[in-house]
Amino acid sequence: MAPKKPIARFSLQSRTVLPGSQKAAAAPSVSEKPSPLAQKLTVSVIVRRKQPLKANHASGKQRLTRAQFRASHAADPTAVKAVRAFAKEFSLAVQPGTPAPGRRTIKLTGSVANMQRAFGVALVQKTIDGATYRVREGSITLPDELVDYVVAVLGLDNRPQAQPHFRVAGEGPVSAASLAQAGGFARPHAGANVSFTPVQVGQLYGFPSGATAPNQTIGLIELGGGFRQADITAFFKSLGQKNPKVVAVSVSGGKNSPTNANSADGEVMLDIEVAAAVAPGARIIVYFAPNTDQGFIDAIATAIHDSTYNPSVISISWGAAEANWTAQAMSALDAACQSAAALGVSITVASGDNGSSDGETDGQNHVDFPASSPQVLACGGTNLQGSGSSITSETVWNAQPRGGATGGGVSNVFALPTWQAGAGVPKPTNAAGGRGVPDVAGDADPATGYMIRVDGSNMVIGGTSAVAPLYAGLLALANQQNGRSAGFINPILYAAKAKTAFRDITQGNNGNFSAGTGWDPCTGLGSPIAPQFINAVKPAKSSPGKGKGKGKSKSVGRPPKSRPSAARKKSLRASLVRKRSS
Repeated sequence: MAPKKPIARFSLQSRTVLPGSQKAAAAPSVSEKPSPLAQKLTVSVIVRRKQPLKANHASGKQRLTRAQFRASHAADPTAVKAVRAFAKEFSLAVQPGTPAPGRRTIKLTGSVANMQRAFGVALVQKTIDGATYRVREGSITLPDELVDYVVAVLGLDNRPQAQPHFRVAGEGPVSAASLAQAGGFARPHAGANVSFTPVQVGQLYGFPSGATAPNQTIGLIELGGGFRQADITAFFKSLGQKNPKVVAVSVSGGKNSPTNANSADGEVMLDIEVAAAVAPGARIIVYFAPNTDQGFIDAIATAIHDSTYNPSVISISWGAAEANWTAQAMSALDAACQSAAALGVSITVASGDNGSSDGETDGQNHVDFPASSPQVLACGGTNLQGSGSSITSETVWNAQPRGGATGGGVSNVFALPTWQAGAGVPKPTNAAGGRGVPDVAGDADPATGYMIRVDGSNMVIGGTSAVAPLYAGLLALANQQNGRSAGFINPILYAAKAKTAFRDITQGNNGNFSAGTGWDPCTGLGSPIAPQFINAVKPAKSSPGKGKGKGKSKSVGRPPKSRPSAARKKSLRASLVRKRSS
């Protein structure tokens, strides 16, 4: 007996545009044709929370246990039920186990024909820069009943979303990151004026001598490339250190796929070797995901909610200009970072390697996302000179037009956080924005870069990609020494008492912004003075808080509240619906 067809429900309803789903036309293609109707794909439908995060939780001021978070802030059961019914009606299969505990992502698999019907889109195959992608343009529409339940629909389009922010010393005007993304990486060149091991950079910044982090886990987000154990063994032998435990975790089909030095392996190895070298003993978990908005967000959320490895700090070295994201993707990723703050997980993010324009060609200032999320520690770059524990010079990294420059500026999407209100952040181009980038800085200039081993070759690599894992390692040392994870630290770092935790960088520019006394859009608060930094981020004595579920919520004594998540979400959608996205 043939199975009964589901009773029409959603197909009879009027449709509404999913806010923030507008996607601009793709770059010119050499060929274009409709996607095969029978081709299968998997999309992520992210639904609303059971209850919105309170401001105290989204700002990290009061933490939640995993049990409390799951009880109150996981997927709304009503929304999940509605999406499951919608999927059945449009012949889409719900991936078992989704949404996962604490998560809000429901994965649906089906044919191109059914996806087009379900989400009101046209999917085409376009060949761009030698690669063929599945592309959607315009907006997603949903039946009226679903619009209030759904935050984002990701995965219909599989174009690359982000670039890795690393550069090889001595390379020409085409960045290593761009070449890596296109499969052409940058071969090692001579050209570094001076280079350091990650340990030597740590010594210059005062990382505690002999300190280890044996009880800490650092998560790394990677959207390509891979690592080989032989390279890790050789590198740490050269440093006189024990091999770190490095584990690869597959997310959404992403895998540890090392090839050769003509790939994004340089990013992966830079992240692993910097983080593990400055925080000996820390376990390194590498979350590999496809380079799409769907894969990026899935990797971050997987790391945040990973109850197996429980990373206390996550490092991200990939990103793209805010203008190259859809509003729904930015909103979903920022919401994931709010969840991290509520759970006491720190996130460090590279601010980009293309100066105040962030590589855009419209003559305007741009900042990189996710570095511009107010929930992360945005990491800018410097040129560092010194030896031993003595810094002789440190200035803004700017070797443009050929050698890159630290990203930095003012977000046109995210409002000025209350904890940054006294920092003197310039006015944004878009009134809805205001968040200043970066928050902190460290050695990033390839001319004073890091000695790294990649696919059997010793190379000198820089970029703000090195700074994110450097701070992740510092936070791991702090968490070990302080006996508790630092969590969301931005409000603490901007407080007056944390001023001594940074070396103020006052010379140089990144294009349209110049360094100066105090915070600036090139190097943020400055580079770390490690002992004072570790002391500054030490959580205050905790006290029980209120919350559902097992365990106690912990107050960590954060200074002023950041903007409530609901307000930021409204501002984000209002501003980005009108913006260009790739």
